[in-house]
Amino acid sequence: MHVILIAAQKGGAGKSTLAAHLSTLADREGKTLLIDTDPQGSLSFWRGRRAAETPHLTRASAHALPDVLNRARCTGVAWAVIDSPPHNSSLISALMSRATLTLIPVRPGPFDLDAVSATLAMARSLKAPMACIINAAPPLMRGERQTNAVAETRAVLTSMGVPVLPGQVSQRASLSHALISGQSVDEYDPQGRATAEIAALWQTASELARTFPRHA
Repeated sequence: MHVILIAAQKGGAGKSTLAAHLSTLADREGKTLLIDTDPQGSLSFWRGRRAAETPHLTRASAHALPDVLNRARCTGVAWAVIDSPPHNSSLISALMSRATLTLIPVRPGPFDLDAVSATLAMARSLKAPMACIINAAPPLMRGERQTNAVAETRAVLTSMGVPVLPGQVSQRASLSHALISGQSVDEYDPQGRATAEIAALWQTASELARTFPRHA
């Protein structure tokens, strides 16, 4: 079983949104469990509005997480996607130690780049496999490969010695509209640009996760 954690110690990074959309893509490759450890419960709100039976969702504390993951593995779950809370270093650390891969969303901008240092330091101290995602980026104009803000963010992260996944997830209304109706963006707008960006992100992240040992 592969365990993907989406973590950032700064609030507003877009963790829950990414977790919802990525979990539906993971579910198409194998049985998937979405684990909500954020007290705000955004994913539980989304799952409650969802007509589809999958992905399954459970809420868990750091104390309960080992048992949740063990039960998931024993019941044939192939992918576990964990949404973490902000501002809770001890919980994020416990989650990282259990994850196959930690994905760290970073919005382009100085405040997010400054805040990401603590999350990176934690992952390094635990020797946890990680990669950054450039999230909520300015949408690309037709023919544009990368905006200046994204290029600068990618350069700063690279200079910090952290892997950065290619591409970006842009700030698009369809990502939020899909969640309101309990859908993923590929269900809400199959041919949209947001769907293409999320699909590309999942392909890269899932391939990277497969290069690391599975949760035993």
